[in-house]
Amino acid sequence: MSTSSPEAVKKLLENMQTDLRSLSMECKKKFPPVKEAAESGIVKIKTIAARNSDILATLKENSSEVVQPFLMGCGTKEPKITQLCLAAIQRLMSHEVVSEAAAGNIINMLWQLMENGLEELKLLQTVLVLLTTNTVVHDQVLSKAIVLCFRLHFTKDNITNNTAAATVRQVVTVVFERMVAEDERFKDIVEQPPPVQGNTNRRSVSTLRPSAKDAYMLFQDLCQLVNADAPYWLVGMTEMTRTFGLELLESVLNDFPGVFLQHQEFSFLLKERVCPLVIKLFSPNIKFRQGNSSAASPAPVEKPYFPICMRLLRVVSVLIKHFYSLLVTECEIFLSLLVKFLDGEKPQWLRAVAVESVHRLCVQPHLLRSFCLSYDMKQHSTKVFRDIVNALGSFIQSLFIVLNTGNPAATNTSTGAGGQGGSLTTQAAFEYRGTWIPLMTVSVQGSAKATYLEMLDKVEPPSIPEGYAMSVAFSALLDLVRGITSMIERELAEEEAAVRREANPDQNTQPDVSLLGAHLVWEEMVSACWCGLLAALSLLLDASTDETATESILKAELTVAVLCGRLGLVTPRDAFITAICKASLPPHYALTVLSSNTANLNNKAYSIQGQSVQIISSSSESHQQVVAVGQPLSVQPQGTVVLTAKNIQCMRTLLNLAHCHGAVLGTSWQLVLATLQHLVWILGLKPGFGGALKPGRAVEGPSTVLTTAVMTDLPVISNILSRLFESSQYLADVSLHHLISALCSLSLEAVEMAYGTNKEPSLFAVAKLLETGLVNMDRIEILWRPLTGHLLDVCQHPNARMREWGAEAVTSLIKAGLAYKHNPPLAQNQRLQLLLLNPLKELSNVLHADIRQKQLESVLQILQSQGDSLGPGWPLVLGVIGAIRNDQGESLIRTAFQCLQLVVTDFLPTMPCACLQIVVDVAGSFGLQNQELNISLTSIGLLWNISDYFFQRGEAITQELEREEAALQKQAQEKGEPLNRPFHPAPPFDCLWLCLYAKLGQLCVDPRPAVRKSAGQTMFSTIAAHGTLLQQSTWHIVVWKVLFHLLDCVRKSSTTADKEKIESGGGNILIHHSRDTAEKQWAETWVLTLAGVARIFNTRRYLLQQLGDFFKAWEVLLDHIQSAALSKNSEVSLAALKSFQEILQIATPVKDSAMPTNALAAMGVPPILIDPLSALGPGRPLLRSDSMLERLTSYNGAELQVPSPGEELALEDAALWWSAWNTWYRTGTDSTRPPNGGTGTDRPSFVPSQPFLTALVQIVPALYQHIKTVFSMEDLRRLGVILHGAVSIPISSDASPFILPSYTEAVLTSLQEAVLTALDVLQKAICVGPENLQVMYPAIFEQLLLFVEFSCKPPQYGKMETKHVANAKYNQIQLFAPAEWVALNYVPFAERSLEVVVDLYHKTACHKAVINEKVLQNIIKTLFRCVCD
Repeated sequence: MSTSSPEAVKKLLENMQTDLRSLSMECKKKFPPVKEAAESGIVKIKTIAARNSDILATLKENSSEVVQPFLMGCGTKEPKITQLCLAAIQRLMSHEVVSEAAAGNIINMLWQLMENGLEELKLLQTVLVLLTTNTVVHDQVLSKAIVLCFRLHFTKDNITNNTAAATVRQVVTVVFERMVAEDERFKDIVEQPPPVQGNTNRRSVSTLRPSAKDAYMLFQDLCQLVNADAPYWLVGMTEMTRTFGLELLESVLNDFPGVFLQHQEFSFLLKERVCPLVIKLFSPNIKFRQGNSSAASPAPVEKPYFPICMRLLRVVSVLIKHFYSLLVTECEIFLSLLVKFLDGEKPQWLRAVAVESVHRLCVQPHLLRSFCLSYDMKQHSTKVFRDIVNALGSFIQSLFIVLNTGNPAATNTSTGAGGQGGSLTTQAAFEYRGTWIPLMTVSVQGSAKATYLEMLDKVEPPSIPEGYAMSVAFSALLDLVRGITSMIERELAEEEAAVRREANPDQNTQPDVSLLGAHLVWEEMVSACWCGLLAALSLLLDASTDETATESILKAELTVAVLCGRLGLVTPRDAFITAICKASLPPHYALTVLSSNTANLNNKAYSIQGQSVQIISSSSESHQQVVAVGQPLSVQPQGTVVLTAKNIQCMRTLLNLAHCHGAVLGTSWQLVLATLQHLVWILGLKPGFGGALKPGRAVEGPSTVLTTAVMTDLPVISNILSRLFESSQYLADVSLHHLISALCSLSLEAVEMAYGTNKEPSLFAVAKLLETGLVNMDRIEILWRPLTGHLLDVCQHPNARMREWGAEAVTSLIKAGLAYKHNPPLAQNQRLQLLLLNPLKELSNVLHADIRQKQLESVLQILQSQGDSLGPGWPLVLGVIGAIRNDQGESLIRTAFQCLQLVVTDFLPTMPCACLQIVVDVAGSFGLQNQELNISLTSIGLLWNISDYFFQRGEAITQELEREEAALQKQAQEKGEPLNRPFHPAPPFDCLWLCLYAKLGQLCVDPRPAVRKSAGQTMFSTIAAHGTLLQQSTWHIVVWKVLFHLLDCVRKSSTTADKEKIESGGGNILIHHSRDTAEKQWAETWVLTLAGVARIFNTRRYLLQQLGDFFKAWEVLLDHIQSAALSKNSEVSLAALKSFQEILQIATPVKDSAMPTNALAAMGVPPILIDPLSALGPGRPLLRSDSMLERLTSYNGAELQVPSPGEELALEDAALWWSAWNTWYRTGTDSTRPPNGGTGTDRPSFVPSQPFLTALVQIVPALYQHIKTVFSMEDLRRLGVILHGAVSIPISSDASPFILPSYTEAVLTSLQEAVLTALDVLQKAICVGPENLQVMYPAIFEQLLLFVEFSCKPPQYGKMETKHVANAKYNQIQLFAPAEWVALNYVPFAERSLEVVVDLYHKTACHKAVINEKVLQNIIKTLFRCVCD
């Protein structure tokens, strides 16, 4: 219940009366005055209680009188009485019924008791109750009360001292609490403080309110006392210690910072009194150097005193923490001092408390930021923040070094501990070059709980356990990193959020300024601290033997690297990443990227307090568990290298960095990936499907050794590696480009390294390029060119494994790209489709067969999976299939041909018609390759299938091609260029056919006879079967560019062919004697070609005659027939005559007037199909079994409507037939001319065969029918010469049994029959012809009579020696005798000729010409000569 409630007041009154009665009883005998005073007090109380309603207020007014009996009681100095009185006074105080005057009296009375050394604890209790229960004690009274407590602090009694110390602390706190309460009461009243002239404490006190004034006076005197000066206010102090004074100063500064910040007077005290005091007291610590003996120095230096120094540091910590903004310059001095205390020459305890103080700063990132703003970013100011971090780093380095610099005790202890620690202990520790420092748990992460800064009871400096300073410094470093990075990260996140908010509504440029400022501070902070941090962390990482500590260090390095990346500070980012990379690799591992990077850092020569900060090179890892032994990835074979558990731990950090923070790595991807590549190599991970790395087979050389510990890690590492590249799909485009370019340059290194060595190459980069490409298919366009461009280079590599992976990567990417569901789909995005397919085409330029094999296998797979949707990609794919060369080997050509077969069988209908021409070209190129005959022949079959497809889909193809042609024409016009395509003026569909014919034409002159034969048959069949589709103008090209061109080539090749005998046709195939030289094989081709062309002229004559230059074509054809007929090869010459016969059976086309085309059109015959049919005129003895009509209908199915013979009126085209006659004449003359010169034994070069001569003569009757109107006497004479020559030619004895009749039979040979038939046709024509023809009779008689003379005088063929038939037959038995020439038995022929003469003379005896030319006389002369002979 409260002290003012009626019950409490009643109780108080009762207790007071009881106390007074007790006092009265105690003093009855010895102290009568006191007894009287007590009794009158009872009366007074009763009176007050009876008369007043507000009893407490009245009591307070009269408190001086009420208290008086008790004060008198205390004056008795009797312990019992004094205790009773003090208890009563305390009761009054606790009910707040003591007035100011009474309080003064009480304090005076307590002072006397104190001076008399009575009831000291009760005194302290009374003072405390008085000051804490009310605020009546002020000014001098208050100062007296405080002095009283101080005086009691310095008594001989320990308990009293301690209690007094606690009381002083509480009283000081109360004084300041009163001031805070006073400020709170007046906070709404704004006062104008009077202007302060000068700034001395005396003048400024007058402006303060009462409680504030007390606080001011108290604090000022505390400063005076610590400085060993007389106090102004605390009068009566007899003694004071600095340590206690500093503790009180610290507690005030720490608990009431607001007082100093809000009141100018107090700020002034801080600046003018506290700071100089601290600096002055620090001076012995600053000057002191450990190891300086007093003898050596001129004046003895005061030794640092632990209790004071430690308390000063506590004060400094508070000053920096709370009053930093007030005391900028002073704090700069304090911080510089702090840094100096970390020096190696200072005592260990001083360094320990200094590092604890630094730790306290390190957990306050906002404070550190203020340092950076106030010092580091100001010109001409100490770089305080940088110095703090560097000092920490330097401190850590010195701990490793100091032990070896001649401090014997330290060295011994360290080696002792090292010895045990090295072998037995598992305690967390750092070890570096023989120095072993244990690691202790000094504080919870993020809090700086100090040990030695709290040792307020110690007077002597404590001994610092080994490793303590290191542990604190380590915690401080980690807290610093954690604090700064998390603060900046948080502010960065807020900034990004603000930017996003701004981006949405109207743009406001104002915040940017502050953001810019913030950025500058962040960048300055990182720039200031990174060198020191890196030096310290690298050293610690190298020295750490504890997994947890290593993890903390790595995490710190990682967070700084990421922060630098986010702030765009490239050098520090790369430096930290390099440190992690180096720690991942075995010690002294030669990795160029890292070395050059470290060199760059060292060149910058960062110094920490005069020591240059080296990125410390690795020490020997004596306490690390080795988990793997492997091969280093280098050009020269080296020994093995070992990986420790720590290396693997660092590798995981590296993976984590790349996986989670790839976006900020930028150019340092290079470092990270290079390191990972080497680690993967040492661990023996090899790429598998899709580029994922799996533990592979052992590498060449001493094989990789992995412990079970790392074996279980490998799948995890491999998995993280894959996830790392999978996460590239979340990177921004720019970051992705950095990743790709890093992988490419890494791969280039691997490529360089793999030159000229059989060592297995590193495939890490290639595999990861593939993996990255596969996961970024949705934006493949942006990385396709650099990605595939590099991989295509890899495909050219001489190392098979290297290029195999290059090809694997390229082809996998292309297949994945085509299969991926792009948006928009590939069908609507032709550019992308062509982009994806382009590398496939580029692979054709690679000369290595394995790469081409891979390329073609991929094409086959693409055709099977995406063939229907290739669309605009067809030309590219067909180009790849057709990029075959003869030096590529069979298997490649076979694979490519498989692709082509698939295209022709399945995909012709789905591809754009513009690509059909490419298909023809590609099929043709397979025909022309000379590696595999079967493929050449099969490809000719494919050409036939393609022509069939053209024929069936003609209409659709024509429409599509014409649409395309129109578009191309338009483009060409816009550019002002002519349209460029083969066979241009012809319609596009006809051009397709012409390309097909041209390809077949090339194949018809292939060096291989089988190919020529197959191609020739296919070509002529195609023209025969599908030629009707061609337009008239196209036929012109067919005749001149295809057929005649082919005939020229064949004629040329045949005439220049080799006559050497071919032993066998490859393998064990025997070659028939009729084909055993190249010449004979070409002869077959010539025969086929000539026959084919003649047949086309025969069947398409009507169409060809409309071309305009038919006569010229006819002449050319006849020229070919003539040169073939005169060739020295009997097969060719005979076939030429057969072709001659064939074209002579052609009827003349129907005259327009006689048979209008429109009549045929009305019958439903398309104009192009109207073909002439042969007119079988009288005297046509050479009809073949298959008549012209039969042949035509067999070529074109039943397409032809045959005009009835009645409609057909033959018209002779004189010029054509005359040309044919001249050809025949030239052929006959050349072939029957006897050989010149030479003796009879010389073997003539060539003698025409009987079948040839027979065929030649058999042409005459047919030909004569066409030229009889212009046939002159001269022509008859020429004919006679040829007939005479033909009959005169002997036959080879080899051939005689097949031609000659048996000797006894009187039978004519076919040739003789033909000659007589020819003359018969002539004489019959003369007989029915006009009168003027009859002059030819004598010439016919003359010719016949010559033949009659053969019976007695056989003709001579040049000077050739001929044998008689009988002898020849006999000679045949001698099988190996050389062939001889046999003269025919001319008797039967002469007899038959005579019969004809007689017969003819019967008919013509009365003709004028016969009489005039004395024919009868000639007959008689001839007979006479025969008889005589």
